[in-house]
Amino acid sequence: MMEAKNFIEEIINQELAEGKVTTVHTRFPPEPNGYLHIGHAKSLCINFGTAQKYGGVCNLFFDDTNPSKEKTEYVEAIKKDIEWLGFSWYEIHYASDFFDQIYAFAVKLIKEGKAFVCDLTAEQIKDMRGTLTEPGKESPYRNRSVEENLQLFENMKNGVYQDGEKVLRAKIDMASPNINMRDPVIYRVLHAEHHRTGNKWCIYTMYDFAHPICYSMQGVTHSLCTLEFEDHRPLYNWVVENVGVEHKPRQIEFARLNVTNTVMSKRYLKKLVEEGMVSGWDDPRMPTLTGLRARGIPAEALKKFCEEIGVAKANSEIEVSYFEHFTREYLNEHAPRAMAVFEPIKVIVDNYEGGEYVEIDVNPNDPEPKKRKTYFSKEIYIDAEDFSLAPPPKYFRMKVGGMVRLKGAYVVRCDSVEQNDDGSVKAVHCTYLPETRSGSDTSGIKVKGTIHWVSAEKCVPAVIRKYEYLLKDAEYPGQDFSERMNENSLHEFNGFAENYLFDAAEGESFQLLRKGYYKKFVENGKLVLSEIVSLKDSFKPQ
Repeated sequence: MMEAKNFIEEIINQELAEGKVTTVHTRFPPEPNGYLHIGHAKSLCINFGTAQKYGGVCNLFFDDTNPSKEKTEYVEAIKKDIEWLGFSWYEIHYASDFFDQIYAFAVKLIKEGKAFVCDLTAEQIKDMRGTLTEPGKESPYRNRSVEENLQLFENMKNGVYQDGEKVLRAKIDMASPNINMRDPVIYRVLHAEHHRTGNKWCIYTMYDFAHPICYSMQGVTHSLCTLEFEDHRPLYNWVVENVGVEHKPRQIEFARLNVTNTVMSKRYLKKLVEEGMVSGWDDPRMPTLTGLRARGIPAEALKKFCEEIGVAKANSEIEVSYFEHFTREYLNEHAPRAMAVFEPIKVIVDNYEGGEYVEIDVNPNDPEPKKRKTYFSKEIYIDAEDFSLAPPPKYFRMKVGGMVRLKGAYVVRCDSVEQNDDGSVKAVHCTYLPETRSGSDTSGIKVKGTIHWVSAEKCVPAVIRKYEYLLKDAEYPGQDFSERMNENSLHEFNGFAENYLFDAAEGESFQLLRKGYYKKFVENGKLVLSEIVSLKDSFKPQ
């Protein structure tokens, strides 16, 4: 028996031991009405991962029962996201594959007196449903004859009625303590073109009725879903028992993933795209999987994050810094090192002539660390933040009269500064100490500061993009997300980078020394360095 790491695996182990199931067959059931986001990654990893652990299979199941919001574009995006994370589905199914069978089961319920056509509006149904402490009121149409219900339901299917004019409801119990069991709607009239079936249907099943039927017909053994469906489980079980399917899949709920500073609603994410607050679903600031991929988040880091947060029964909110921790940890081990300056200041090494190649680490964490060459010349660029005309106490970067080491090269002494008419720095003049060359330093000189740089002679212009969170604060007090939007979440710099970065593979990730982790790509012929995650780790492991 497999060792159980969470309550879901404990349940499965018990069922296997008792012979209730002989194999594990799960499903991942997105609705194709938007792009998957980081919250879906947890469900994706649980469903595919659980099946993998037990040598079973996982289906990709598209819940396409709401045609007015669904697109083939979203279907293809979801497939791509799953493949990016390294998972493979056993079979692809759509709810629309089973529309004929679902309709037949609805007819069966009507014939058995377990469903009826209701003329009440959605608002009337809601008003008559009752409260948590008061029972609901029965619909005046609840006791229609089987013959009348069959005819009305067929009329619904044949397009006789307008949207909202009639619905089919299960006849269960208007006094049930679970409001979901108070004669729930299982079919509604909806005249909308479906992305797969076109205009064949003008009635569509509700989620709660379709899913248990579809899972049964696929051979799914375990429907692993988030906690918001816990209150729906009695209805799920009622459908399984009353439509008469042979195979009875079990629903098990787990806590959904909530992350601070992150929009976790497809409806709000769609609004961000439609209102132009981001460049698209794949904007690197978006928490969509396509956005995370565009940002350069490693799939392995996201899967490790989902694994480490575990499978719980109670909802909670995870610090976004925890997710960043796993991203940073992975990139620290795998990303090559390089140098770029964001806000360049020219430095002239007055006593240096010519140029030479010096060495820096490719990645000091490699099992066998290697060096690579980068060019050093008389004129270089450093970052503006690494020079101060009026340095504070204990300032160990470049300042007039002070010494600092240039990464991989020499120790230099800052002698003077040229300034523009407005007081800004035009150029800094330094003297280098030849005996301090990195790797062969014989000077005995010790300096407390080491800064990065690029050669002015052999560098390339670079657009450098840094990001902040889309949401200003970690808490969600209940107001509309637009009140919390960070209008300045994108910062762009025109800097310089080593030629090495321009020549690197498209999409490759790097640690820019002393800056952070960045993804390289070329846009309109120009090098772009896009931030993946900052260098500083604010997560404090317990």
